[in-house]
Amino acid sequence: MRRAALFTLALAACAQEASGPDVSGPSFPEQHPRIYLPAHRERLVAALEARTPEAQRFREIADRWVAGDDVYAFPAWQAALLGQLTGEPAYCTAAVAAIHAQVTDAAKAIARGDAPAVASDSYLEVGELVGDLALVFDWCYGAVGDKADAWLQYANQAVHNVWNPETASWAGRAMPWTGWAIDDPSDNYYYSFLRATMLVGLATHGERPGMDAWLDVFQDKLDRQLFPTFDAELSGGGSREGTGYGVAMRGLFELYDLWHASTGEPLASRTPHTRASMLAFIHATVPTLDRIAPIGDHSRDSTAALFDYHRNYAQELIALFPDDPLAPRLAALLASSSVPRMSQQFMAVYDFLHATDVAPTTLDGLGTAFYAPGTGELFARSGWDQHATWLSLIAGPYTQSHAHQDQGSLMLYKDGWLAYDAVIDSRSGLRQEVGAHGTLRITSAGGEELAQETGTAARVVALHRGAGYLHVAADLAPVYGGAVPKLEREVVYLEPNLVVVFDRARTPVGGEQIWSLATPVSPTLAAARSEIRGGGHVLTVERVSPEASASVHSFASGDDDFLGGFRLDETAAGGDRRWLHVLSIDNAAAVTKIDATTVELSMGGQTVRVHFEPDSVGATLVRGGQTTRLGAGVDDLPE
Repeated sequence: MRRAALFTLALAACAQEASGPDVSGPSFPEQHPRIYLPAHRERLVAALEARTPEAQRFREIADRWVAGDDVYAFPAWQAALLGQLTGEPAYCTAAVAAIHAQVTDAAKAIARGDAPAVASDSYLEVGELVGDLALVFDWCYGAVGDKADAWLQYANQAVHNVWNPETASWAGRAMPWTGWAIDDPSDNYYYSFLRATMLVGLATHGERPGMDAWLDVFQDKLDRQLFPTFDAELSGGGSREGTGYGVAMRGLFELYDLWHASTGEPLASRTPHTRASMLAFIHATVPTLDRIAPIGDHSRDSTAALFDYHRNYAQELIALFPDDPLAPRLAALLASSSVPRMSQQFMAVYDFLHATDVAPTTLDGLGTAFYAPGTGELFARSGWDQHATWLSLIAGPYTQSHAHQDQGSLMLYKDGWLAYDAVIDSRSGLRQEVGAHGTLRITSAGGEELAQETGTAARVVALHRGAGYLHVAADLAPVYGGAVPKLEREVVYLEPNLVVVFDRARTPVGGEQIWSLATPVSPTLAAARSEIRGGGHVLTVERVSPEASASVHSFASGDDDFLGGFRLDETAAGGDRRWLHVLSIDNAAAVTKIDATTVELSMGGQTVRVHFEPDSVGATLVRGGQTTRLGAGVDDLPE
């Protein structure tokens, strides 16, 4: 890695001769403002002059901040943006004062022998803090004056420390740190590191000796780490951190947008991951358009309700691909969602920046099933209306600290949750254990519940889409690190309201197998039949085989982290077993057992027979006199 020259933080201003940049490839503007505005100034000025609703709201919020109001989380760069667009000096005066306070506070901490705030939590906020400094430096360049030396020395040292944790220092005092995620493009910290690096490089190239090197570092990180990792590991878009921490990718998409507008280089098209994330986001949003699939940790809001961050995630993707056929469909989702505009004042700027000519169309016409191999997330729905049935199955890599032990888990939604991830009812949003999810749990002969191991991967081994059905099978045994000889989950989804689930399990003798489903309300048990009521619907879970004892676990019982939630548990002895269940919404079918691997479903005057191979992946679907054999192999799903 190429490294920038070290600077010692000093608040005393000292003039240094600027050297011109020596870069190739992207075109870097020489004059301030360099970042974003070269491509967008005219459009944004026109919006302010036209007093569009987005422009008016943003300006009113910024005016209150400039006047001294405490606007939560409002960054100085937003005032600097208005300073550039309006030419009114008050905006830059306030923005420069805020950044200088950050630098002065850092100097005071360093003088005490402490690391400054920018280094807290493994430099997580370096992108926010140093990025703020860089944008204000660029957009309010004429107002920074003799503060520039102290600003740039502080920013340079912070970015150096990020990428060089073992030699990190402040004012010559060694302050090494762990280096968490500096080589992991799948971790949300990485995007903060990139933000500080890119923005400092763009804002200051040619300003001081060595500053141009941050442009090299940024490009090197993309070329050698991020793009190769995304291409190899994130096919289908999304994040292995799940949908909670994964929304941090909005910051990465914003960097693509800023870079393109500043240099002319379209980074977003360098990897198919970016565009694929549009489709992944659409399918991960439940039909009522008010929440995202609750996958992985959700520490900010455990309920996975749509928020400004999700809106911005989609906005950035639309801005990157305005001419793509998916853009107006994603715009339609936002327009009809529970967040049609930003709810938080500090996020209102993005409604202003991303007010585009992309007119919303409709979600109708999109394929109703989606699979992302890189995350293992599979989504299917009965249609694109808000009352559609929605199904999720997870079977893929388990590699990130914010991911859950949810391989093989099922979720069902229809006007509300019928089967879900229990993280929704937790205070922390961090319940990762297998027992918080709807999968087949396993205990050892000693009674210990087996955990899914990080660094492993489940695998979808069959995926087929036909008229009115979806077939998927997953090999889940690898996530148990060799402790489970066989664990396969195979599902046939019959639209709109029937899900047939078959599990092949060979587990330690002396232990137990526990077929589980996490639910927001307590199931009602009646022999092999259970009912879950929610959202005005009834989910019936009918166990066809094997014999098992059913019980209900309350998550809140004896666990202060949970506010509610329940788990249907069906327990049988370990060994070599086959489990066959029919999940039916609103009594969609009468179920007749043919044998331990076959059921007959009477639905709307039609009889459908579903048979599963007992020992290997494969199913047979018989309906309307036609027989469809469903074997191994993963088909491409139509977009």
